[in-house]
Amino acid sequence: MIGVQDLKWYAVYVRSRYEKKVHQLLQEQGVLSFLPLLDTWKQWSDRKKKVSEPLFRGYVFVNIDIQREKITVLDTEGIVKFIGIGKTPSVITQRDIDWLKKLVREPDAIHRHVDALPAGQRVKVLAGPFKDFEGVVVKQGRESRLVVFFESIMQGVEVTIYPDVLAPIAGASPSAQVGGDSHGGLASVEKHLLRL
Repeated sequence: MIGVQDLKWYAVYVRSRYEKKVHQLLQEQGVLSFLPLLDTWKQWSDRKKKVSEPLFRGYVFVNIDIQREKITVLDTEGIVKFIGIGKTPSVITQRDIDWLKKLVREPDAIHRHVDALPAGQRVKVLAGPFKDFEGVVVKQGRESRLVVFFESIMQGVEVTIYPDVLAPIAGASPSAQVGGDSHGGLASVEKHLLRL
């Protein structure tokens, strides 16, 4: 029997436009999966329609015992691979999953996606729907932009936020890693920035 302590979150990369199908197939197999979707309005020449689109194209999150369920997940139609370093899938923290769930509940605040951690002051959100989020401020003024970066999948989201609910994180260097405090993770982000 699978113990709760053995269950961890991972990200899988899926074929283009297969996110919803993969999510459905995983659920049908009894695999707990999470697909962050944003409701947006699409305008065609003759009509306007509300559609749900993935927050991160190509990604679905699974909560599994990697030793027992890895093959089941990989055998699911549409799944290409686990996201990780080499052949080792990267664990996604529960905090990151909780943050993703909060992000999709505030679609109007989301500005754009980013695939690199920008330079800037690291801050923590003190109030509002994004309370306790940590990120990097990339624009000052009446409204600031906060980049919440998920280092485990090398993807981030830029959200609009008022500067008066932000507090600098003491001792954090401007380019510090958002997703945690591992030096290996920070090095990988810095290498990623150098490639751009």
